[in-house]
Amino acid sequence: MFFETAAYAQAAAGAAPQTAMGSLMSFMPIILMVVIFYFLLIRPQQKRQKQHAVMLEALKAGDTVLTNAGMIGTIYSIDGNVMVIDLGSTKVRMFKTAIADKLDPATYNTVTDTAVKENK
Repeated sequence: MFFETAAYAQAAAGAAPQTAMGSLMSFMPIILMVVIFYFLLIRPQQKRQKQHAVMLEALKAGDTVLTNAGMIGTIYSIDGNVMVIDLGSTKVRMFKTAIADKLDPATYNTVTDTAVKENK
């Protein structure tokens, strides 16, 4: 029994007390990873979400849009969060959140004209 107590006492005496700075240094890799994730993943995503929200608020009738489903159409009318999109031969009602991007008509027309010519 005496030898067991002496062994525990030696183990406790041999261990150096950990300081506050030592504790902080042990968490430094985790803190560094969180900072890297913030600047590489979280911050750019928040910036894209803000830009998308601004774009959705600026939409008006006559704008050419790309939907999340890949359909390209022209906004016919907007009523709150629901809009009617003209797809050429049909009109579809969609929520504003289903819009992926607003297309520039000049760029869109040159791309589609080129695609039509290549298919002929």
